[in-house]
Amino acid sequence: MTSAPTADTTARISDPAQAQRRILRVLFASQVLSGAGLAAGVTVGALLAQDMLGTTRLAGLPSALFTTGSALTAVVVGRISQARGRRPGLAAGYLTGAVGSAGVIAAAVLDNPVLLFIALFVYGAGTATNLQARYAGADLAARGHRARAVSTVLVATTLGGVTGPNLAAPAGTFAERLGIPGLAGPFVLSGAAYALAAFVLAVWLRPDPLLLARAVARAEEADAVPNPAGAGAVHAADPGEGRGGVVLGALVMVLTQLVMVSIMTMTPVHMHDHGHGTAASGLVIAVHIGAMYLPSPLTGWLVDRYGRTKVAAASGITLPAAGVLAATAPVGSVTLLALALGLLGLGWNFGLVCGTAIIADTVPLATRARTQGTVDVSIAIAGATGGMVSGIMVAATSYPVLALTGAALSLALLPAIAATAYRR
Repeated sequence: MTSAPTADTTARISDPAQAQRRILRVLFASQVLSGAGLAAGVTVGALLAQDMLGTTRLAGLPSALFTTGSALTAVVVGRISQARGRRPGLAAGYLTGAVGSAGVIAAAVLDNPVLLFIALFVYGAGTATNLQARYAGADLAARGHRARAVSTVLVATTLGGVTGPNLAAPAGTFAERLGIPGLAGPFVLSGAAYALAAFVLAVWLRPDPLLLARAVARAEEADAVPNPAGAGAVHAADPGEGRGGVVLGALVMVLTQLVMVSIMTMTPVHMHDHGHGTAASGLVIAVHIGAMYLPSPLTGWLVDRYGRTKVAAASGITLPAAGVLAATAPVGSVTLLALALGLLGLGWNFGLVCGTAIIADTVPLATRARTQGTVDVSIAIAGATGGMVSGIMVAATSYPVLALTGAALSLALLPAIAATAYRR
């Protein structure tokens, strides 16, 4: 059952733009924290599994598990948000991610691979919630500003995302002093960061953006409340896009996620196997995470200014370039690997921002959160597939083969975008 906002919701917030500014500030703070939680776990997840299992073949399994966990969470968070609003949905997702982090630490202490895999599955809730938060930024935004609203939420993740991997080594040292294996140290950081993000949202994400957007939409339809922010477009879908828009938006995000996760997951393992330490791989992942989120304000402006499909095409060009560079970079060159992973993150950013804007344009408020959760399930499944297959492919062939395969797959975006533009 969908809960309705209180009767005086709109009366208490006379200017939706004022509410939007407050909402973006709270989301920004929570994303800084959750970004650290996400990045710290990504940096060492594959290395921890490799250390416990003694093989590279299953090193991609942690990524597959927490992205599979994120798929389930995307459905749950989407349904909770649809029924009760963004605040309880997002807070519950981050709190679950914190529980998963604690489970990883326990598994490392007990040297229990089964518990590790279960905990990584639960840990994936943080990844899904981190992505779902971007939709909350667009709930009250007018159509011409949706991509910029999404980008404001995404860029906040940069601060935590860049800091998290660089704290991997110090967190490992701290963990060892507590009797915890060093590779599990970053999950101490992840657990604390996710728990704090849940607290920030539960306490301060008021008014709830989705519930307020529904109230504003109903009031406007009844000609009861003027909308000085021009937010009348918050609930409007583009009649020219329809189902085709949902398919295109989902396809862009699914392919970029598949390629990004597969290459990113095995890069620390590739570096470790060629003599690089945790600090070097942490630096490369920090550059990657930064490129995933830091360009978001510019990307949002480009999407709103020049259109969704043009930026989607830019993603279909940037990702292949990243794959080719990762495949051809000398194994001893941290600089070139960092550049390759930076391009990989940038291509993902292009795809995520424009794909999210397409979905927000196409789906009405009445079903928005549920549809967004369903789309994110597809994204998570793509990430899980990439994480699982990447380890198997590297064990059977090599890291360069994996990177070139990712480059070839991402080129499929271009004909899909061209076909959509032709139909219009």
